[in-house]
Amino acid sequence: MSLLENIEDFRQLKELNSNDLSVLCQDIRTLIADVIFRNGGHLASSLGTVELTVALLRNFNPLNDKIVFDVGHQTYPYKILTGRRDLFHTIRQFGGLSGFPKRNESPCDHFDVGHSSTSLSAALGYAKARDILKQDHHVVGVIGDGAIINGMAFEALNHLKDADTKVIYILNDNTMSISPRVGGAATHFAYLSTNPYYQKLKKAIKGCCKSLPKGESIESFLGNAKDQIKSLVKPDNIFNSLDIDYWGPFDGHSIEEMDLIFHLAKSFDRSVVIHLITQKGRGVEAAENEPSKYHGIGVAFSKEAPKSLSWSQAFANKVEKIAEKDPRVVALTPAMKEGSALNSFAARYPKRFFDVGIAEEHMMTLSAGMAAGGLRPVAFIYSTFLQRAMDQLSHDVCIQSLPVLIAVDRAGMIGEDGETHQGLSDITWCRSIPNLVFQAPRDLVDLEIMIDEAMKRSGATAIRYPRGSVIQALCRDNLKKTGGIKAEILYEPQGETLFIGIGKTVHFLNEARNEAIEKGFAEPGLMDLRTIAPLDWDTIDPLIMKGYRILIAEDGYLTGGIGEAIAARATEIGASCSIELMGVSDMFLPHGTVNDQWNLCGMTIDKAVAFCGEKTERKTG
Repeated sequence: MSLLENIEDFRQLKELNSNDLSVLCQDIRTLIADVIFRNGGHLASSLGTVELTVALLRNFNPLNDKIVFDVGHQTYPYKILTGRRDLFHTIRQFGGLSGFPKRNESPCDHFDVGHSSTSLSAALGYAKARDILKQDHHVVGVIGDGAIINGMAFEALNHLKDADTKVIYILNDNTMSISPRVGGAATHFAYLSTNPYYQKLKKAIKGCCKSLPKGESIESFLGNAKDQIKSLVKPDNIFNSLDIDYWGPFDGHSIEEMDLIFHLAKSFDRSVVIHLITQKGRGVEAAENEPSKYHGIGVAFSKEAPKSLSWSQAFANKVEKIAEKDPRVVALTPAMKEGSALNSFAARYPKRFFDVGIAEEHMMTLSAGMAAGGLRPVAFIYSTFLQRAMDQLSHDVCIQSLPVLIAVDRAGMIGEDGETHQGLSDITWCRSIPNLVFQAPRDLVDLEIMIDEAMKRSGATAIRYPRGSVIQALCRDNLKKTGGIKAEILYEPQGETLFIGIGKTVHFLNEARNEAIEKGFAEPGLMDLRTIAPLDWDTIDPLIMKGYRILIAEDGYLTGGIGEAIAARATEIGASCSIELMGVSDMFLPHGTVNDQWNLCGMTIDKAVAFCGEKTERKTG
């Protein structure tokens, strides 16, 4: 029986000696690696925070104190040690544990997260709530060195002085976000992490504690030693400039050291930033050597199998090919170089590649400035992160009708990462922005056509595409390539039924069409809209006027979606067709496989086939 199996309550951690703690940390790493290599998930980040988590739970009581994590992809050890060890094998599975903190999952989770750079603001909010309600507990905000460069985190740091409250901020510095951190802040943290006064600070604090007179508590002693601690020689840093006490850096893998520092911080009368140095991927050699690769891994990661071309790679390949002939083409990403398959572009065109860090808003306006200056920027961003740059896309790009191409990656239902990472909102709000051509290809052929045309367009274009393998060609027999914003009628209806899809749902509806034919139904028609905004009414109107029974499927929210727009149009022009919609209703989709999520939304082949009705031919004449 492992030591971990004997830990039923996090309060038992205080009873463990140094040797036991070392064994426990290895047990936790073994469990995390075993489960994540089966289930997929955020491996390297969680491996790097094992000792940090143990130290937090030895010094703070999460049933009373508020511990707020940033992003949350580093919280697997926290879940294991706060009553969820026996359920850890279900993590990221439908109906199982979430891969991120969830308030409805445990009383020890105090803030739902999934996107970066929120913990400092949320922790500050908790601290002010405590003060106003006259409560008595500690508030801890944990943030990574990659996330703290985001503007939202700086806004919280800037507000801390005027907020007039006590909060403990922990900077978990592993020199990484998903990829190595970038920018001036990265250089600053590197400077702090090599602070020559690091050992001096540790010795001074330990010396103070050892010299305590008999009978004097560390708390009372700290009141007298506060000025001495504050006056310890430390390098100038951005936190001191903001009038925030900065302690560190310290070893984020030394529980003994963190025990001491956390105890001091609890007794200190001001807010403090504690800088901890950790190693991403610690304890698993492969993750230590390639922390970016092992940041987040898929379910089949450990299986030896040739990888098919992904949508992300296909988009990046096409842009790189265009960049060969057009020196104005530049690529931008908000810390997602690996995920957006931009390694090759970055290596080949280092002066035309811009990783701005976790700064989506800045990236969008930077793209606008580049376009206004004569470049042809391509901004690669996940759909879920595009939400953070809504204002910049609308005001800075589209009002000025600037030629920016937005590659909207991971659009639609994306699976195990759950509510915060689904790409479901882009259709609803992007289609309402004037001066934006918004498209979704069904296959590689259309993807390349759309990119080529976008790079020649005088205004903005957004192209959304799903996670997973690209389809090389779909329904291309005897069809000419369609360009512009035109919709494409792939199959004329031979009966009463017309299927309408876009992007990924075209493949889904084509499968449903084939099954309907096999089951004896009259052949449904199939239309690929291709363009979300502006919709091609010249092609759509004649079809909806023919009185078909129409099924529209979209990989996004139904409210404000394409189906609603077409249904409204049918009413406007007096069409006698009947329309049924498939998509996501008003809900945040839980974690699970993409198939789980499609089934939850009723987007099944059987339901689409059943829509075809009676097995009779359409009457003509």
